[in-house]
Amino acid sequence: MSGLGTSGASGASGASIASSTSRRRISVVWHLGAWAVLVVVLYPVVWVVGAAFKPSREIVGSLELFPVRPVLDNFRGLADGIADIPIATFFGNSLFYAAGSVVGVLVSASLTAYAFAKIRFAGRKLLFTLMIGTLLLPYHVLLIPQYVMFQKLELINTYVPLLIGKFLATEAFFVFLMVQFMRNLPGELDEAARLDGCGHLRTYWSVVLPLCRPALITSAIFTFINAWNDFMGPLIYLNEPGKYTVSLGMMMFRDQEGVANYGGMIAMALVALLPVLAFFLAFQRYLIDGMATSGLKG
Repeated sequence: MSGLGTSGASGASGASIASSTSRRRISVVWHLGAWAVLVVVLYPVVWVVGAAFKPSREIVGSLELFPVRPVLDNFRGLADGIADIPIATFFGNSLFYAAGSVVGVLVSASLTAYAFAKIRFAGRKLLFTLMIGTLLLPYHVLLIPQYVMFQKLELINTYVPLLIGKFLATEAFFVFLMVQFMRNLPGELDEAARLDGCGHLRTYWSVVLPLCRPALITSAIFTFINAWNDFMGPLIYLNEPGKYTVSLGMMMFRDQEGVANYGGMIAMALVALLPVLAFFLAFQRYLIDGMATSGLKG
């Protein structure tokens, strides 16, 4: 009997060791895969950082990520501006466009989401379904009709075509995100607010909106990044170089003969990453909560 007990214990110990070894191997493989994905994702950023300190003639065709002798000429050239337009002008235009987009999306999307999530009215489900359906509509399908409309309204070469949609809740994804978040809030809060004499606007402002901070910050992060990096919209609606955003300003590093100043272009691209990175790092702790749309936590 003692022999059988010893044999059983030895077998259990061997199985435990084998299981531990298997888990260790899976962990190693998982970490190696994660590192491989990280290298692929970060390679373009590392390349941009290295190329920004290379002379323009060494950027194209060079296999080295970082130059042997870094130079600062590309950044010094930014101080001179592009075509007599200061670089700060492009960054100011992009900041105005991005900040206006954030304000418009947060106000319009949160109000619309509150109506869908908290107010019962005829046709609510149909309207919500139609709004979600707009996510399947390609942007380019609406491009020509919108341009013709804004041209007839004499709004071309202004920021109105770029910003007006943000204030009219046309960003269906962010409306959907906030609707899902608001639906997870306890209904007792709304009932308590109504018993205290609050109307819908007061309930929205004082009760619902403060609890939706993760969803609001998540929407703000994505809206800021999308507006800051937007190239198509400004290209279509802005004609004067003095109104160009950063994305269009980088296009001006190419002269009329098609010869591009790659050094200056990449240096400007590197500087343009800094506001987006700072905005993301400032609010990153809210990002996961907002995307999870988990509502209140106990």
